[in-house]
Amino acid sequence: MRRKLAKFEENKQNPYILEPEKPIYETIKGNWQKEFFKNQQPITLELACGAGEYTTGLGGIFPDRNFIGVDIKGDRIWQGIENATNKNLKNVGFLRTKIHFIEKFFEKGEVDQIWIVFPDPQLQTNRVRRRLTNPVFLEKYRNICTENAQIHLKTDNLPFFNYTLEVLKDQKITDLVYTHDLYQSVMLADHFGIQTRYEKHFMAKGFKINYLNFRFLK
Repeated sequence: MRRKLAKFEENKQNPYILEPEKPIYETIKGNWQKEFFKNQQPITLELACGAGEYTTGLGGIFPDRNFIGVDIKGDRIWQGIENATNKNLKNVGFLRTKIHFIEKFFEKGEVDQIWIVFPDPQLQTNRVRRRLTNPVFLEKYRNICTENAQIHLKTDNLPFFNYTLEVLKDQKITDLVYTHDLYQSVMLADHFGIQTRYEKHFMAKGFKINYLNFRFLK
């Protein structure tokens, strides 16, 4: 607990993270490029980012894009900040908030791409609305994304993945591609060798990795 509190204190002083009580936390909507990154590069989000393996991994590969990891857990984000600092990444940032409130922080058309990587599948029947690919969440993403923005989902959980495929049948989307075994798929190269801690854990147990991506139709 003491170490966790220390991380929270460090986050308060760190410019990589926006969280409550920071000066532009309430006014950042529509202003990420101007106020936070100070450039005009397109924005990619990693939702429920945890330690931000994709945020920092992709940030290092694509210096001409901006990457924002979004999570409510400040101690997890702290690890992502450490990675970004060690790599001296200037195109990476973190936002501490619940995904439910994502529209409060991004303007219509402000986001160019979204990654959802190993989210909590929320398999209990009474938690369907908390699944990050529930239609309510998909509509939030649509509202903040550019036209034809690309959405990626990566998970070990087959029931959650199949649920998502069913949901997408009723969505206005295009270019849907998917696989139930990413590491035997031609799409593997699209992931640039980036693996999260959860991915390594479940792969070691023999789980196959499910992956899909699609674009919104406006």
